[in-house]
Parts: sequence; structure tokens; C-alpha cells
Amino acid sequence: MTPLRSNPVVHLELHTGDLPQARDLYAELCGWRAEWIETRAGSYLSLEVGDGLGGGIVECPVRGPLWLPYVEVDGIADATDRARGLGASVLLEPREGPAGWRSVVRTAVGGELAFWQPKRRRS
Repeated sequence: MTPLRSNPVVHLELHTGDLPQARDLYAELCGWRAEWIETRAGSYLSLEVGDGLGGGIVECPVRGPLWLPYVEVDGIADATDRARGLGASVLLEPREGPAGWRSVVRTAVGGELAFWQPKRRRS
């Protein structure tokens, strides 16, 4: 296998069954400001979690709250296939959105991880 470059975490997303309570908790606990963002897919609560790192909270049915890190990659299909080859289950095949592509994988030993390939702006 070709050695990989270090891929940064660029977004941190909380999946929870109680968005209002989670929003209030992290505002009080960490001082994170929240802002509603309207997208084609619906509403999204964006969080300011720190310099250079995006964040958000999604209300959805989950067994328990789950933090999902998004790791930026150069090729979404290659990263997803590499995870699959290392034994990961693919929970979300690569999917295009307005700002880029994402996929989500789960491993037995490493938890869940999202891959993110942003659309590059043309000069």
C-alpha cells in the first residue's frame, strides 16, 4: 500500500436524539455558538467549535449521542474503498452534496468516521 499523507479532521458533527438540549449544553459547557443553516436537505445547526474546524448538530434517531469526525481526503471513492478493504462497513456510500462529497464508515475497533472531499473552486 502507498503511504498516506496525514488527513486533517475538518468538521465535527454530533448526532443526537435531543438537539435543543445538546445545543444548550455545549453553549454553556464550551461557549460554542450555534446558527441555523437552511440547506436543500433541511435545517442544520452549525457550531463554531474552533479555528479552522467546522461543527454541527444533527437531530436523528440514534442509540446514543455520537460524535462523527469528518476527515478531508483527496479522493472520496479511494478512501471509502481503502476503509472497506481494511474491514470497515460502509454506512453511506460516497454521495455528492452542494459543497462536496462524503461517505461514512464504521469499524469494529475505531468507531464511525466520515470522509469529506470538498469541491475545489476554480480560479
